[in-house]
Amino acid sequence: MKRQHGFTLYELLVTLLVIGVVLTVGIPNLSDFSRSSRITGIANDLHSSFMVARSEAARAKTNISICASTDPSGAAACDGASFEDGWIIFLDLNGNVARDGADEHVLRSHAAIVDTIDIITNPAATYFSFAANGLGRGDVGVGSAFETAVICGERGHEIAAGGLSAARRIVVTPIGRSVVIRDFDLIDAAGGCP
Repeated sequence: MKRQHGFTLYELLVTLLVIGVVLTVGIPNLSDFSRSSRITGIANDLHSSFMVARSEAARAKTNISICASTDPSGAAACDGASFEDGWIIFLDLNGNVARDGADEHVLRSHAAIVDTIDIITNPAATYFSFAANGLGRGDVGVGSAFETAVICGERGHEIAAGGLSAARRIVVTPIGRSVVIRDFDLIDAAGGCP
């Protein structure tokens, strides 16, 4: 008698059934995880930009500014309407929150974010500047300084895992400390997502 190798039809159908159940349960959870990861990534990128700028200002003993930029990898000028356009961190030697020349080096840049995510800042906020001691300079008279932003995705401001918000909020104190908040009530108090 010859020995047969392979699967029976019954084994194949059971395997396909198990795969179907796993995909049915896993795909929706995977898409929520992916959307949450995108928002977390952008919030962390913006938060780390403030931390880098603050520490670099104290280390280099010079003004460092963060500003919205529509072309962060090219001309790298402070010409963005919002942080959704992208942003740059640069040496701001004269403290005017404008990158004036090649001697005001770009320390870090971030490209425009995906269309499905919004960064809603306090009205007209396009910059934040640190003094040579690493403290925030506040409003330097060239528009509105960054104070807070809510980062919203496709899910908006809804309760996610752990009772936290699906959105993120970044708050930068006048002295330059930044923090990312996920508390539902605190994001709701800031206006939530549109």
